[in-house]
Amino acid sequence: MTDATANHTLAYNPHVSVDCVIFGFDGEKLKILLIERTISEEEGYYSDKKLPGSIIYQDEDLDTAAIRVLNELTGLKNIFLHQFRSFGDPKRSSNPRDRNWLEKTTKMKVGRIVTVGYLALIKISRKIIFESENTAARWYDVKSLADMKLAFDHNEIAREALKHIRHQMTLQPYMLFELLPRKFTMTQLRNLYDLVLETKSDVRNFQKKMLLVYGLEQLDEVRKDVPYRAPRLYRFNKRKARAAKLKQGG
Repeated sequence: MTDATANHTLAYNPHVSVDCVIFGFDGEKLKILLIERTISEEEGYYSDKKLPGSIIYQDEDLDTAAIRVLNELTGLKNIFLHQFRSFGDPKRSSNPRDRNWLEKTTKMKVGRIVTVGYLALIKISRKIIFESENTAARWYDVKSLADMKLAFDHNEIAREALKHIRHQMTLQPYMLFELLPRKFTMTQLRNLYDLVLETKSDVRNFQKKMLLVYGLEQLDEVRKDVPYRAPRLYRFNKRKARAAKLKQGG
């Protein structure tokens, strides 16, 4: 427990929480950041996984709570979190194991909880730091969620986050560049696009489509760490993308 948490021990709001869905891309697979927790029970230890999330403090707003919770559980800072949906099924905190864990963590009685979901797309190279005997933050392949039973209703929250990204991508394709390294190949971009949308793009048509995206720049550089013909590198220039949008809007 951090000093900040200790100072607020008696000031939790037991009815509202935030849960953060963080996606990353390692060049081949779409990843999701999960917290592994180990719970001490009478019959021994039980381990499972959950999204980075917790109950908010009585005196903080939701955005501040999401930033704090993500930092406390992963060490991540300066992450743009986007609020995408709330989850209020009365049964979402009915599992005794989840409720007991939460009550032990917050040292207070917890009843029904409404949670607000936050979403972020980050470069997987961002350093994940968390020090605790009972929890650890790790990346997992999004496809493996189908075989996992996450805590609370976190499977549903993760699914809804993916749906939200897929919808937003049709309106804002530049969202994908947040997941890519600073310089990337068209193949990496296409693989990511197909992973998120669960589709199979035609190579030539995809490149033509992407080159129309404001801010995407073709570089006079190639990727050198490959055993085959070195592919061209690209980058996304946010400043040029914003300027082009403003000019078009004007």
